[in-house]
Amino acid sequence: MTEPEPTMTFWEHLEELRARVVRSVIAVMVGFGVAWYFKAKILEALAQPYIEAWHKSGIAGASAAAPLHNPGPTNLFSAYIKISLLGGFIMALPVVLWQLWAFIAPGLYKNEKRYVIPFVAVSCGLFVGGAMFGAKLAFPLAFGWFLELGKMDPGSSLAVEQTMMIDQYLEFVIQALVAFGVVFEIPVVIFFLTIIGLIDHTHLIKFFRYYVVLAFVVSAIITPPDVMSQLLMAGPLVLLYALSIGLAWMFRKRPSSA
Repeated sequence: MTEPEPTMTFWEHLEELRARVVRSVIAVMVGFGVAWYFKAKILEALAQPYIEAWHKSGIAGASAAAPLHNPGPTNLFSAYIKISLLGGFIMALPVVLWQLWAFIAPGLYKNEKRYVIPFVAVSCGLFVGGAMFGAKLAFPLAFGWFLELGKMDPGSSLAVEQTMMIDQYLEFVIQALVAFGVVFEIPVVIFFLTIIGLIDHTHLIKFFRYYVVLAFVVSAIITPPDVMSQLLMAGPLVLLYALSIGLAWMFRKRPSSA
């Protein structure tokens, strides 16, 4: 294994970091502009899990368009800002990850730098895949359960009106989408920790039983309280961890031969 390139001074590192951050911010702002142009379509796409759950709920008015309430004159504007920032970040994610890799690359061995393109491609794919998993599978289940809570027994003297505020809805959805995307980055994190020698596959195997429990606890928190929903959430998390064990074994630090 060849030696890393000569290290930079502290001030050179700061200058390099500043340049990488500026480029990443510019990429996000360009993506923000594009997302702002399509803000209404992005809002409808983000609301799709709620729309599907609304029409399947069977509550009064479920046959009409799913309502998102705008409680004030600036709430919709703030919602569009959040949507555009999310869209801008996702569109700029390849550039941001490339800049991240370029910043840490001087500390890596030359043969490790060949992973830059797979790193960017796999990281983007896993993040988007995690967000899509949440939007297509977890969110419809969650919103269906939330709407079901509002149903009262026939003949009840109490009626619970399902009022979904647009700012609160988007805050929940955006945070959940980012959380799903980050969780699906587990193999990438494990890959990094492995190539720098902090962990190996034996550590991951020993922690596996605790991870399974943690995966089901997280699934129980963010999904409706039924076994099928928790299995649908915990299953991919466990599979990603198993994939991470395989990656750690493949890219483990091997002792140099004498």
